[in-house]
Amino acid sequence: MYWLYSLGLGAFFVGGLPVFMAQAILRGKYRRGLPERLGRVPAWAGPVPPVWLHAVSVGEVMAAIPLARELAGRRPDLPLLVSTVTDTGRNVAEQRLPGKQFVFFPVDLGWAVEPALDRLRPRIVLLTETEIWPNFIRACGARGVPVVLINGRISPRSYPRYRRVRRLFAQVLRGIRLFCMQTPEDAGRILDLGAPAERVHVVGNLKFDLAVTGDPQDGSAVRRMLGLPPSRPVLVAGSTHRGEEAPVLEAFHAVRSAVPDITLLLAPRHPERLGEVETLLERTGVAWSRRSRLPASQPPPVILVDTMGELARLYAAGTVVFVGGSLVPIGGHNGLEPAAYARPVLFGPHMGNFAEMARLFLEQGAAIQVMNADGLAAEILRLLQEPRLAGRMGEAGRGIVETHRGAGRRTLDLLEALL
Repeated sequence: MYWLYSLGLGAFFVGGLPVFMAQAILRGKYRRGLPERLGRVPAWAGPVPPVWLHAVSVGEVMAAIPLARELAGRRPDLPLLVSTVTDTGRNVAEQRLPGKQFVFFPVDLGWAVEPALDRLRPRIVLLTETEIWPNFIRACGARGVPVVLINGRISPRSYPRYRRVRRLFAQVLRGIRLFCMQTPEDAGRILDLGAPAERVHVVGNLKFDLAVTGDPQDGSAVRRMLGLPPSRPVLVAGSTHRGEEAPVLEAFHAVRSAVPDITLLLAPRHPERLGEVETLLERTGVAWSRRSRLPASQPPPVILVDTMGELARLYAAGTVVFVGGSLVPIGGHNGLEPAAYARPVLFGPHMGNFAEMARLFLEQGAAIQVMNADGLAAEILRLLQEPRLAGRMGEAGRGIVETHRGAGRRTLDLLEALL
């Protein structure tokens, strides 16, 4: 829904606010923090105006963590304020960035963003990826607050949509002081949409910096935590979406006929879908348990991950990792976290949101692309039967992560003059 009014004010005025209120009241999707979302945020109480970092949900929060930590190390005098849109993003931000002030981002209407800005008094605003809000940016400009796009990207799927409102988009982009883009392709798209050329820089993907914290040896500790033997084959299916759990379970069943002791860690992307996935598991007849309710004795063949902020570490327990959002047309998810643990990565045909990462992984032999459940089963089995191949893939992925880190440092170098 937030996308409705990130593209143009008219679309939101016509239909966005009723949709937002209906979801908040009927479904509870935005009920938590509703006053903050409508501009009634707690006033900033500190003597020094904060750096306002906005990250919409879990993925953006995780990507921004290395930058937040590097900022704290380089400029400990600058306090940090963090905003999110989703509940899950807020929860992860609170866990990973303790001691900060957190708010829900206001809806992009003047009567909401203006009081929020007046009460929070930021010295600078950092918007992540594609969080481009016309009214918010305009209100920041009126107050002399510089706005910077960090870890910026324009996905191939959204690019044609933005081009349809290019004239409006160009006006909004002129209100952004600095564009720190992930790839040359992202930079080219934002330039074509009207960003001033002298403000656009390619710095890389902040998620590479997050991933380098992985240690391949962590797998033993994670397996002990889960009650899994050191030698047991483990498939981790991370960030799966509706339409993916069924083929993952089908592939798991096929592999299990040849490798009976294999364990599946199944981690749906959205926690609100856990009940739906549980119903699917019941239909398959396979024994399973939620991660939060694992039995004290030997765990069942399927562990349903229902904990927040833990998936990145759980990848360390995997023998093979499947990255979700890719068998269905979602655009894929981040494969850097399993790569940091030197784990071989599988993903489906739909990786548009991580096209550069997917290209690197495939070219350098760090990942295999599969098309369906049969292909997924075949490649899982091959990697289990050929541990040398799995090892080479894992080391190739870890090498990619190590080579491309440093986006946080490059971003802060560019921010120095504004800070």
